[in-house]
This record gives sequence, C-alpha cells and structure tokens, in this order.
Amino acid sequence: MDFNHISVLFNETVDSLNINPDGIYADCTAGGGGHSKAILDRLSEKGRLVMIDQDPEAIENLKIKFASDNNVIIIKDNFSELDSVMQELGIEAFDGVIADLGVSSHQIDTPERGFSFHYDAPLDMRMSKSGISAKDVVNTYSERDLTRIISCYGEEKFAKSIARLIVARRAKEPFETTFQLVEAIKDAIPARARREGGHPARRTFQAIRIEVNGEIERLPSSVEKMFDSLRVGGILSIITFHSLEDRAVKNMFKSFTEGCTCPKDFPVCVCGKTPRGKLQFKSVSPSEEELERNPRSRSARLRSIVKLK
Repeated sequence: MDFNHISVLFNETVDSLNINPDGIYADCTAGGGGHSKAILDRLSEKGRLVMIDQDPEAIENLKIKFASDNNVIIIKDNFSELDSVMQELGIEAFDGVIADLGVSSHQIDTPERGFSFHYDAPLDMRMSKSGISAKDVVNTYSERDLTRIISCYGEEKFAKSIARLIVARRAKEPFETTFQLVEAIKDAIPARARREGGHPARRTFQAIRIEVNGEIERLPSSVEKMFDSLRVGGILSIITFHSLEDRAVKNMFKSFTEGCTCPKDFPVCVCGKTPRGKLQFKSVSPSEEELERNPRSRSARLRSIVKLK
C-alpha cells in the first residue's frame, strides 16, 4: 500500500518540541509517519515514541515502516482517547505531544475514501473507516441539521439553499457518490458565486467531513487531554488547517495561559490563579518555499505551548 503524505510545517513542528533524546513523545495523528520519523531520529535508545492514528490504513503502513524500531509503540485510536492510551501503556506523562489536524494527502488522493470533490467515488469521508459516513449524513439528516452543519462547519453562505436541494433530490433518489453531491451543490449556488472563491463544493465537503469525524465537537476536550498529558516543561504543538479548528485550539491555549481573574480594581490577587502554560509563539504559517512545494499547506497554522504546572 502506498501511503504518501507531505508533512506540513515539518521542521517548525519538530523543532518546536525541543526534543530531549531520552524523553517520551506522542504523535497523535501519525499518518504517514513524517513527523514521527523526524522525532525518532532525535531520540536515543532510551527515548520512546507513541504513534496514534485512527485510520487503519495508516496503522498498517506505520507498522511496516517502523517495524525495526524498538522504541516505537503504534496505537490505532483517536487522539480524543489519549488519556485511555496512556493508562493502557502505563505512561505517566509525555515530554512532548504533536497533532496534525489536517486530512492526509493519502486520504484525499485515494478516490474510494470519498474525501475529494475532484473524484467520483462513494460518499464516505470516514477517517477511521467506521461509524456514520457522508452518505448517512447527506441522506438522513434533516434540512435544518444540514443547514446548520454546512453553515457552521463550512461557513457557507448558501447553506440553506444547498440543504434544501439535497433534501429534494434525495427524496427521488438517494445520494451515493461524491459527484452526485457536487452536482447538487453547484445547482444550489448562483452562477456568479460558483465562479468565485475556488471550487463551489469545497466548503460543503469540509462541513460534512467535520461532522462525520466529529472533528470540532471533540477538539476542545482533546486539546485539554493532550495538555494534561504533559509533564511540567513538556510541549504541545498542534497544526490546524481551517479557521474553526484554529480558533478552538487558540482559545484552549489562551485558557491555559490565563492567570489571575480578580477584578482589576482589587488591590491584591485573592483568586490565586496562575498560568498553567506559556505560548512559545502566537502561530507559524508555511513559508513561501513550502507553499510552492505543497499548495495544500496554505491554510496551515502551527501553535505551540509549554506546560508550566
């Protein structure tokens, strides 16, 4: 199986961890193993790396790719279950954790996975290849719920029109393929709008994918678990790919850095709250050189935080 993935913000992400050769690290979205390999290269024989991914194809590839590495543990799970993974492995804390929240190049470029609006394929979009699929969402969700999802997760201003047409067309024939959905989206959007802002199906496909995989719903609690998994001085670095998840990560990081919450007119602090973390930087975006090599990295943002207590 060919599992190719271009790791975004590669050097910036690995460097942000300030790796201790004897430390314990977790790649919560190991994918094709790009970031993992770079971390592993900086570890000594005493160091350990836990690779987590929910995609069974990624896990199969990782087990082959890292078969000869004795200090690697590969786990099929979602990073939202990091606390359970740690308990299972008997790990008390990590020196560093990374998560790349984007869809992998392999997932997008494998037509039968149904992630891309460029290929005609079965409606799927499941990263874990289990649970509800895009087909289930499109064919069973109410017009109101479809409107909400497409508007909130896709930030699509024509969400109501798209949802209405989806419901009307599925009453005659269920949606089975990506191109059926693309056609409905195009027909629901005014001609002038279709010619602006990239592919007209991009935002709706993003919204349905987010719903299928619970990407936004579980993100705040997942970030909390990743931060809590760190030892004091440990580092959490997260790559986001659209404004919704970046906003969620930014807000969680902000909550970790908040100190005293007493009213400003109090002469002294009585709440006793001090920051739990310190930002390494606000955010890092891909360089022009990276954008030329990998246009898909354009929306990527890297955020990193150090645990203080």
